[in-house]
Amino acid sequence: MDCQSSETNLDFFFITNKSDLAEFVDQFGIRYVMVDLEILGKRERQSGRNTLISDHSVEDVNRIKSVLRNAELVVRVNPLHSGTAEEITECLAAGADLLMLPMFQNANTVKEFCEIVDGRAGVIPLVETAGAVRDLDRIVGQNGVERIHIGLNDLHLDMGRTFLFEPLADGTVDMIASRCRAAGVPFGIGGVSLIGSGEVPGETVLGEHARVGSTAAILSRTFHQSAENREELQGKIDFPAEVKKLRKTFLEHLNRSESNVESDRLNFRERVASVVARCA
Repeated sequence: MDCQSSETNLDFFFITNKSDLAEFVDQFGIRYVMVDLEILGKRERQSGRNTLISDHSVEDVNRIKSVLRNAELVVRVNPLHSGTAEEITECLAAGADLLMLPMFQNANTVKEFCEIVDGRAGVIPLVETAGAVRDLDRIVGQNGVERIHIGLNDLHLDMGRTFLFEPLADGTVDMIASRCRAAGVPFGIGGVSLIGSGEVPGETVLGEHARVGSTAAILSRTFHQSAENREELQGKIDFPAEVKKLRKTFLEHLNRSESNVESDRLNFRERVASVVARCA
């Protein structure tokens, strides 16, 4: 079968600047809680789309760090710019364990970013441009890179695609995955929704994670439910039960037969093609 990962679990990112929510989800095996500081250029790139523009701040980094007992704190910073060194220093002083670098075009930018970080934290390059895909071999070999995450939302836009899952259906992610595996660098892919929800349901997406060897995914907004605190979230979904469903489904996908892997891959491609056709 094509399930290349030796992992039996999938690590999850939960994006929030609300300390009460961070403390709550930290109890249920969430590997990474993420504060999202990226704003430079994002509004222009994603204009007219149903995407979230972050209102997080450096002050949130310290507040979130103070409540975490299990999860690592990831901070997505802005793309490399004149203020990057100062931004990195502030994030590290506030308690960031890992820094995620978005919107770069080549390994030179990743190298410069890692040199500024200088081993003070692990770096997660967010591969979300066609240029980054082309230069991936040099990126995964860069000192300081702890893991790779593939950002499907901006990647599909940069590639001129219609739907965010097209790079996962057309072989682009397969190619990225093979290069990460060859370099021994763990990687994750985009986000995942609740089981049974989404234009392409969470369980179908998880099949692709298992097939290509992904080890991480960002929990989508369906897991947040626009909640301001744990009581509000608990009133909308059973968060620990939903995360447990994801883990169970992922493990089942890892144990599929070769024929089921291929059948599920074709089903995923058909679902994506259906969405693209509706958008045409």
